[in-house]
Amino acid sequence: MTGNLIRIVICDDHPVVRSGLRGMIESQPDFEVVAESSNGAEAVLAAGRFTPDVVLMDLRMPVMDGVTATGEIKKHHPDIHVLVLTTYDTDADILHAVGKGATGFLLKDAGQEELFQAIRHAAQGRSPLAPSVATRLMTRLRENEDRGLSERELEVLQFVAQGLNNKQIARTLLVSESTVKAHMLHIFTKLGVDDRTAAVTTALKRGIIRLDT
Repeated sequence: MTGNLIRIVICDDHPVVRSGLRGMIESQPDFEVVAESSNGAEAVLAAGRFTPDVVLMDLRMPVMDGVTATGEIKKHHPDIHVLVLTTYDTDADILHAVGKGATGFLLKDAGQEELFQAIRHAAQGRSPLAPSVATRLMTRLRENEDRGLSERELEVLQFVAQGLNNKQIARTLLVSESTVKAHMLHIFTKLGVDDRTAAVTTALKRGIIRLDT
């Protein structure tokens, strides 16, 4: 932070949303909006150019989504804090964003004071989470401790959801086809299903995986 001033980049593909956020944020004497971005790629560039304290990051955007942008920003600028501000609160969205290094996760229906507090907390390196998001995250972590899918099983299932067959998945992961089949059997058992289609449908419904659009 420059003195007590928190420097902020707003990233959202909707101009009206960016304008509204800027108006709210600039009402606070300790906030300064240094740049706006309409997609994740622009946010990555803005982070490098302006080195803000906090990036307010939407998730679903053209060119580059917010999860990918978060990962790129944290990779090259680990001291910049990314606060996800989105309408989406599925388990997959939360875990993808947190896994890429997002500091916090706030929903767009949050009140002004909640937003202001979250930005200040994020700038300090704290982890603000919307109550519903915190609940989902804790529930998901508990599920993972029980019968959750392993990282490799999640990876395999994500490829299945994208339409890859076992041979293609094996080639992509540099493993044998029999290894992929073993992963699939474990996935079926853990999800309580009998086939690939049911596995993908169940995983999408529970928010375990997502289909990027």
